[in-house]
Amino acid sequence: MTYEEAMAYIHSVNWLGSRPGLERITVLCEKLGHPEKDLRFIHVGGTNGKGSFCCMLSNILTAAGYKTGLYTSPYIECFNERMQIDGEPIHNEELAALTAEVKAVADTMDDPPTEFELITALCFLYFRNHRCDYVVLEVGLGGRLDSTNIIETPVLAVITGIDFDHTAILGDTSAAIAAEKAGIIKPSCPVLFGEGDDEAEAVIREKTTAVGGAYHRTDYAGITDVRLAPDATVFSFGSFRDVTLRMLGLYQLKNAANVLTAVEILRSVGLTLPDEAVYAGLAKAHWPARFEKLMEKPLVFYDGAHNPQGIRGAVENIKTYLAPVVGDGKVVLCMGVLKDKDYPDMIGRLAPLAEKVFTITPDNSRALPAAETAAVFRSLGTPAASADTLEDGVRAALAYAGKSGRPLVILGSLYIYGDVKKALSV
Repeated sequence: MTYEEAMAYIHSVNWLGSRPGLERITVLCEKLGHPEKDLRFIHVGGTNGKGSFCCMLSNILTAAGYKTGLYTSPYIECFNERMQIDGEPIHNEELAALTAEVKAVADTMDDPPTEFELITALCFLYFRNHRCDYVVLEVGLGGRLDSTNIIETPVLAVITGIDFDHTAILGDTSAAIAAEKAGIIKPSCPVLFGEGDDEAEAVIREKTTAVGGAYHRTDYAGITDVRLAPDATVFSFGSFRDVTLRMLGLYQLKNAANVLTAVEILRSVGLTLPDEAVYAGLAKAHWPARFEKLMEKPLVFYDGAHNPQGIRGAVENIKTYLAPVVGDGKVVLCMGVLKDKDYPDMIGRLAPLAEKVFTITPDNSRALPAAETAAVFRSLGTPAASADTLEDGVRAALAYAGKSGRPLVILGSLYIYGDVKKALSV
């Protein structure tokens, strides 16, 4: 099987969509010899911040000398990014060979696996074959019924935070969403919870106690001495002083605080994580599409914010990093939204910060048409123009930013990141 054939096969089952449940992944992994049972995991769920957390922690583990697997989703520019060892994505040839191995088993199943289940099983084989010391494993959706949850008790279960997203699947209350994400908590497993309301925390804490685990909560008040710069953020947290973080965005401070709290927990269960590895890992960590600067002139940032919590973080970043660049604090925006998100709230928060908005229609069956998105902005008194294509919208926004001298912020799903970069020709 070639790499191209492997990609064609993996994506050919995309029509199966998301079908929550562990039955298919269990059968698939059983037929493959349960590769997940030979691995040790840090399992990471949560509404936002999972990818950044996983990136930071995997860098620290690698800097400490551990062979570290990293499994994330979605990919940003290349499918191979989804499974990495010590920061290096899987090679095309090995991906093709593993896909052929998984396909031979999947084709015998009466109830065939979904795309995500195929990829998850493939990643388990990959990490087992390379004898990874630890795997940082990101949950795909929810937790309880996510295919990554086939693993046995992890070294640490992390829930970065609870907010409203995928409510049709996970529930429309904090408690319901927290209950789904708490499904990754296993017997005697230490648990780290980042942020959420009291209702969500009560669910996470109760589940941890019920299975005999140790509950930990990140204390964000420990973030001090924050110094912001165009290309890095320096801060202190607890005993860690003058930490350099090159991933911009105020929310990355919270992600880093979660990671540093996780480091202390991992140390308590036997991992050797010297301070120098912690500092080096965080300084090296880079995760694209999270308030990432793409251009200098004009100043262009991309942020994968696509739900209310993400938009709140984007608003905070715009006010902190970009508003001082222009006298009235307003920027140029380019964005698209999905109609099943709370887009009135998201647009309401962004409208006061925008001098002008260029709207696009995401390539998604659930997309809100660009014209309707623009109409909502205009109803709030913010000038907005809709574009027929993503490329047209991005280029129109870029031209306007160049003429006005204002920073351009492009917001949207991580899935459009590659297309945005192509439109910008960067």
